[in-house]
Amino acid sequence: MATSTLLATTSARLRDRRVRSVRRAGAVQAVRASLVSLAGLVGRPVTNQSGEEVGRIVDVVARLYGSEPYPPVTGLVVSVGRRRAFIAADKVGRFAGDRVSLSSARLDLREFERRPGEVLLCRDVLDHQLVDVDGVQVSRAADLYLAPQGGRTVLVGVDVSLSTLLRRLGPRRWQARPTPERVVDWQSVAPFAEQATDGPAQVHLRASRAALHRLRPAELADVLEDLGRIERQQLLTWLAPAHVADALEEMEPAELENLLREAAPEDAARLVDEMEPDEAVDALRDLDPGERERLLQRLPQSDAAELRGLLTYREGTAGGCMTPRVITARRTDTASAVRSSLAELAEHRAEIAAVALVDDHGRLLADISLFDLTVAEEPTTMGEIADWTAQFGPPATVDPHARIAEAAELLVASRASSLLVVDGQGRPIGRILADDVLDTLLPERGRLHFRRFLQ
Repeated sequence: MATSTLLATTSARLRDRRVRSVRRAGAVQAVRASLVSLAGLVGRPVTNQSGEEVGRIVDVVARLYGSEPYPPVTGLVVSVGRRRAFIAADKVGRFAGDRVSLSSARLDLREFERRPGEVLLCRDVLDHQLVDVDGVQVSRAADLYLAPQGGRTVLVGVDVSLSTLLRRLGPRRWQARPTPERVVDWQSVAPFAEQATDGPAQVHLRASRAALHRLRPAELADVLEDLGRIERQQLLTWLAPAHVADALEEMEPAELENLLREAAPEDAARLVDEMEPDEAVDALRDLDPGERERLLQRLPQSDAAELRGLLTYREGTAGGCMTPRVITARRTDTASAVRSSLAELAEHRAEIAAVALVDDHGRLLADISLFDLTVAEEPTTMGEIADWTAQFGPPATVDPHARIAEAAELLVASRASSLLVVDGQGRPIGRILADDVLDTLLPERGRLHFRRFLQ
């Protein structure tokens, strides 16, 4: 009895699975059948209700930067003789792969004039670069797919496959057939057609563009390196300078140099100013002296002076790769007071590994790690913490003119996470973090950059 019940249950599960599989296949087939290839539409005839040809499709117009998740098609650009006329979407009856039929016998074939927010999909998006936010990669639009939705036609996806490019190069009868093997949902795409619109300078952030802000710096660096010049500069305008600066610190030196040269001088200066000082100095070293000075002149005076000071140290030395941001305290300061001051420097947390204890003349007494500071009770003074840590030996320090290899050896020997750079009087002037040493000794840092187009 139990065996027959088990067999019946198993049979029912298999039957339900087959039913679900058939339904899923039917849904996929229905979606595929409803797709219309933009590349296949171009050059196809537009016919009236009698089946007579009115003209040939030149382009499809869509409202790309509106509030809708999928951009609606607003009309067609049609060649009628030597004219390029506009046919509004409400006059179009049906989109098909090989033609478009009209729903109205009366047409006002006006000369096409782009309206705010409208984009010519073929001219401005097809074969152009875009960012696949979900896949974190730069792709090229091999085809765009349109589909009916709620009584209108909308742009639903971007085909980025090599097979689609080959299909477009093949016989004419193949070109209108969608081949959606690698389709990116439009809501996951950040396109670069904005400069083609005649709309207002400020447009609402689409969900996909907002998602760019969630990319990690290394991911955004890969995207920036893969983009062309125009698209790269446009992407920079979409993001907060601080977010971009973090990505610039992850870029290959040659790519970063090109980006700063491509940008307008005021934009390049703003980006450099947002970078951490040691990373900014690395970027400035790669520029010609004239370019470097013009950029420094656009920075706030205090920031420019700080960077000029770092540039006086030779590349490959401790001073050349240190960050000048050193947090100091006095013996009488309490642990709770220092912790409160550190909380106000959250934006620089990546540069803060310890707190330097100095005397009244600024000379180094001790280097107190954040762990020792964290576990200390509130009334404990920094001097008391320093007295306790003295049993582990003096703080690890290095001369600013020492080679970075020497700094690396000291870092390993001291088993510390950072080194203080001190001047001839023993005053801390900078700090070298472990990743600063790695950046200098292993500039590639093991990162692999793949050009993703056609891969």
